[in-house]
Amino acid sequence: MKKALAFDIGGTKIFSTIISEKGEILEDIVKFPTPKTISGFEELLSERIKQYEDIIDVTAIATAGAVNNENTAVIGSTGNLVKGYSDIDFSKLSKKTVFLENDANSAAWAEYKIGASKDTTVSVLLTLGTGVGGGIIINDKLLKGKSGAAGEMHFKMYSDKRRKCTCGGWDCFEIYASGTALKLDGEEMLGIKNITTYDIISGVQNKNPDMIKVLEKWQNDIIIGIKGLVNLFDPDCIILSGSMAQFTNTEKIQDEVNSDIVTTPTIIKLAEAGNYAGMIGVSLLALDRGV
Repeated sequence: MKKALAFDIGGTKIFSTIISEKGEILEDIVKFPTPKTISGFEELLSERIKQYEDIIDVTAIATAGAVNNENTAVIGSTGNLVKGYSDIDFSKLSKKTVFLENDANSAAWAEYKIGASKDTTVSVLLTLGTGVGGGIIINDKLLKGKSGAAGEMHFKMYSDKRRKCTCGGWDCFEIYASGTALKLDGEEMLGIKNITTYDIISGVQNKNPDMIKVLEKWQNDIIIGIKGLVNLFDPDCIILSGSMAQFTNTEKIQDEVNSDIVTTPTIIKLAEAGNYAGMIGVSLLALDRGV
């Protein structure tokens, strides 16, 4: 049985475990704080790899940021990772292959192989968290684009410069569909500074009508974005994952999307591959490549 040493690298924490070629988690998940320096990154990863190098076939890393089509380097890191992260030469960390893929792409592949989009032809995964990530699968292949950066959810929602996005542009889908967006909706609609997503969700659970309106506005923006994605890709399904996905009403989203698209109806589903879908997906991608 082939095995991968898997990592999921985020802005505040790194997870790691061993994953089988069937997508099974074989060891306890370990968690590390994300290093604040390049040397700290290299030291943490190389020490962990050294522990398992003799018993694994590949190191598989799901990471924030776009990854090149050769799956060897990060070509665009996110602002929550240390400066210079994209310059790390990951291949030098191990005698065996080190395989990288974007975390949302990795999660999309896990859903396609063992989760909510299994047995489909075309699927789009959206990770709704602090930001919004995306992974698109067409005919058994990840849509990577010419450089590896496809699937970024920074298409325009509005044109009047309402909100500045993390990418530096204005009014992208991410700044209207993320957890950050829900917080901004609360501040704008209620006039309350420093309101949190927890405050809003707690208010919704307590049936506060103002908080319910805030959540509805946030979900309506998600619906607008999904309509565009469905018209572009005509997917079998849209999969919602990430920490904020649980607060969406998939049945309502599906009904509203399908009532206003030019393609055939799609299905809206919550992710099923679990919290460690990124590690599972990147491991399956790496091992499927035949390393």
